[in-house]
Amino acid sequence: MDLLLPLKIALRALRVNKMRSFLTMLGIMIGIGAVIVMVAVGTGASRQIAGQIATMGSNLILVLPGSTTSGGISAGGGSAPTLTYDDVKAIRNECPAVALAAPTVRGTAQVVFGNMNWSTMIQGVTPDFLWIREWKTVRGRELTQNDSDTAQKVCALGNTVAETLFGDEDPTGKQVRIKGMPFTVIGVLEVKGRSPQGSDQDDVVYVPITTAQRKLFGSPIPGTVGVILLQAKDQSLLAQAEKEVTALLDQRHRVGPTRERDFTVRNLTEILAVSQQSSQVMSMLLGAVASISLIVGGIGIMNIMLVSVTERTREIGIRMAIGAREKDILLQFLAEAVLLTLLGGVIGILMGVGGALLISALFDWPTLISANAIGLAVAFSSAIGIFFGFYPARKAARLNPIDALRYE
Repeated sequence: MDLLLPLKIALRALRVNKMRSFLTMLGIMIGIGAVIVMVAVGTGASRQIAGQIATMGSNLILVLPGSTTSGGISAGGGSAPTLTYDDVKAIRNECPAVALAAPTVRGTAQVVFGNMNWSTMIQGVTPDFLWIREWKTVRGRELTQNDSDTAQKVCALGNTVAETLFGDEDPTGKQVRIKGMPFTVIGVLEVKGRSPQGSDQDDVVYVPITTAQRKLFGSPIPGTVGVILLQAKDQSLLAQAEKEVTALLDQRHRVGPTRERDFTVRNLTEILAVSQQSSQVMSMLLGAVASISLIVGGIGIMNIMLVSVTERTREIGIRMAIGAREKDILLQFLAEAVLLTLLGGVIGILMGVGGALLISALFDWPTLISANAIGLAVAFSSAIGIFFGFYPARKAARLNPIDALRYE
C-alpha cells in the first residue's frame, strides 16, 4: 500500500468536516502553545537569575557579621560589628584557597552636586573589593591602596548616581558633597544592572574604607568592619575556601559547644544553584499544568475519531470488500489522528512562540524559546495522536466486513 495514500485520505476527511477538525485540534493547539510559553518563561527566568548573580563577580564568598541580643530578643544578622581587620588579614594569610579578601562598611547619605542631590548608598571599600566584583572603571581611575591608607576624600560613582547628578557631563575631577564634606570624583564604574534581589547595583558611591569610617559614618568599635567579601582561587576550590574560612573564624572567635557563631559564611554559587533549581521546579510545574490541556485534547481526538469510525462504518465495509486489509484500515485512521495532532502541534508552536514574545514585549519579562521544547512539543503531539488514535483505528480495523456493509 502506498504510504502517501492514508495521508491523502486523512486530508480529504479533515477537509470534509473543517469546523469539527479545527475544534478537535484546538485542545492540542492550546496545550502545545501553553507548554512552550511556560517553558520559555521558566527558562528565561533561570537565565536572568544566572546573569544577575554573574554580575556580582565570580567564585564569591560572603562573611556576614553576627547579631545583637537585647532582653532575649535577637536583632538579626548583621546588627553587631563582630568582624575585624585582623580577621581579614588572617584570612589572607591562613586560607590557601582564598585569592582576595576585601572588608566593607556602608551607610546611606545625600550626595550633592550644584543644585542636584541624590540619596544613595555610600560604601567604604578597599581596591580588592572592585577587583573581586570584576567591576571596571569606564571613566577616570580606580580607587588605590594609597587612597585607603591616607583616607583620601575621593569617590567612584555608580552609573545611576553619575547620570542623576551629572547627566551627560563627565564627572571625573569634579567635586560632590557627602554629608557636607567635599569629595573628588575620580572615576565612574561600568553598568552592572539589577542584583539578584532586584536592587540597582549602580545606585552607589564607593569611597576608601578608612575615609568612610573616620569621616562619614564612624566605627562603633575600633578595628571592626561590616562585611568581608572573598574570592576563591578557582570555582573548584569554593567549598574548600568556605571550610577554611569557617574553621579559621571559629578559632579566632572562640566558637565552641557553648558559644554560637557570631558570623555567617555564604557561598554565592549555592545561592545560584538554589535559585536555578527553584526556577526549574516552577518551570516543570507550569509545564505539567499546561500538559493537562494536551491530555484533554488527546481525549477529544479519541472521541472524534470514534464518531468518525461510526459515521464511516459502511465506507470501511466497502473498502474491506474490495480488498483492503486490516492493517490498511488501521493505518488510514491512525494517519488521520496523527495528522490532526501534528497540524494542531504546528499551530500550537506558532501560538507558543508568539505568546512568549508577546509576554516579553508587554511585561518586560525574560523569556527564552528553547529548540528542545519545540522538538519535544512536536514529538509529544505525535505521541498523543498515536496513543489516542490507536483505539479508534483498531476498532475500525476489526469491524466485520459483512456487518459494516449492512450498517445504516
